Amino acid sequence: MLAGCAVGPDYHKPESWAPTQWQPANRQAASRVLSVPSQQAPDPQWWSLFHDAELTALENRLASQNLDVLQAAERLAVSRGQLLLAGAERFPDLAASGSYSQAQYSSKEMQYILKNVGESAAGTGLGDMLTSQASSASIPLLNQWQDGLQASWEVDLWGRVRRQYEAAKAYMAATQEEQRGILVARQAELASDYIALRNAQEQLRITTANRDAAAALLQLSGSRYKTGLVSELDVESARSELERTNALIPQHEQRITMQMNAITLLMGAPPGALNTELQGATAIPLVPPAPPIGLPSELARRRPDIREAEAELHAATAEVGQAMADFYPKVTVDAGFGFQSLSFRDLGFWSSRAWNVGPSITLPIFQGGRLVGQLQMKKASQKAAALKYRKTVLSAWSEMDNALTAYQTEQRRNQSLGAQVAANSRALELAQSQYRHGLQNYLQVLDAQRRLLQSQTELASSTATVSDNLVKLYNALGGGWEVAIPLPAPKTVATTQTH
Repeated sequence: MLAGCAVGPDYHKPESWAPTQWQPANRQAASRVLSVPSQQAPDPQWWSLFHDAELTALENRLASQNLDVLQAAERLAVSRGQLLLAGAERFPDLAASGSYSQAQYSSKEMQYILKNVGESAAGTGLGDMLTSQASSASIPLLNQWQDGLQASWEVDLWGRVRRQYEAAKAYMAATQEEQRGILVARQAELASDYIALRNAQEQLRITTANRDAAAALLQLSGSRYKTGLVSELDVESARSELERTNALIPQHEQRITMQMNAITLLMGAPPGALNTELQGATAIPLVPPAPPIGLPSELARRRPDIREAEAELHAATAEVGQAMADFYPKVTVDAGFGFQSLSFRDLGFWSSRAWNVGPSITLPIFQGGRLVGQLQMKKASQKAAALKYRKTVLSAWSEMDNALTAYQTEQRRNQSLGAQVAANSRALELAQSQYRHGLQNYLQVLDAQRRLLQSQTELASSTATVSDNLVKLYNALGGGWEVAIPLPAPKTVATTQTH
């Protein structure tokens, strides 16, 4: 019955509040967007929703190449070793030993002993003999042979060892969730960098197209100037616009190189290693019409940081019980069996056997406040872990709500920018047509061209932002680690039926 006792508080899973479903702040406006999240079960490979083969290939390789994820895997291996160390104390410690020693003890000690024994037994034949032989007594050189088995086991009456193992197991779970959290963050970071790369390449394409259009207008202005239809001001204005557009190209090329290097670093490769793979410009990945995000109530089950905070709270609770058990007596059972002899030839005889068995009890009486301070520290750590768990849950809900809101609102902005680009394109066509027929000066064309370039740039950035907001949404949901680092398979319990 005592062996079943364990002092200290037992861990109970905390209850976290969760809404049944997410409601956007403006439901009427949210219903007009093109992509609306659904409450279907989210796809662990959420990046496949973009239907971009290159992004999918990079994400599938990330877990085995990213250095942060690999470092987290090694930290997990360290925590598994610590769990083995803590679990080893639950079992007896058994060791085999063998020894040989040669010793010369002091003859003076033997002479002193014999002399005192002889004096105490004076008048007897043995006493007189010991007294007369004491001055010449000597101890010969002794050889001692010994082998045997020793065992030691702590009787865990108060649950100290069990609490220690429970804490180590919880810390290992926290380290595993830390690895998953790092993987989720790196998956989202890779997708964001990839979208930013495609955005930079799209910006370069738009700028290059506008540069070609500006060059054509410069040629047209030069021809009209030679025939006397326009002044030199139109020619120089067209040339200024062409050079202004040309000045934007190096900036886009720099962004492209930096985004390629960012992706290469995430993949654990040196700069330039993936340029051939990434330099082929493709469209910005578009969002699906109904990305599945699941139910908000499942957030605590999916997000690794919440699971990590919960495991740390479990470990801190177990350590409180471990600190309380240190106040109680520590009972250890020691046992040994072996053979001892002064001659190697006699070592194997049964008469050379020697054994011992018995309990030992250690009771702390005065520790200078060490045990009290340790208990207070563990209780404070438990409270801090509980507050950290609460903050982590609240932060997760805040991140998810912000990500959903940003995903909805940016789509409405993107729709307006699309309409603006269409209007500016038509305005530029009209201005160019009127300029060719001499109905407008070049300033109207220049103004329409600048407005078109600005609106095209903003539309491309908004399209990339919409896709990036979906990435941030899945990052807030904590998805993606289930594929690269799956959960252990549930254990099945065999049942028997009686008839």
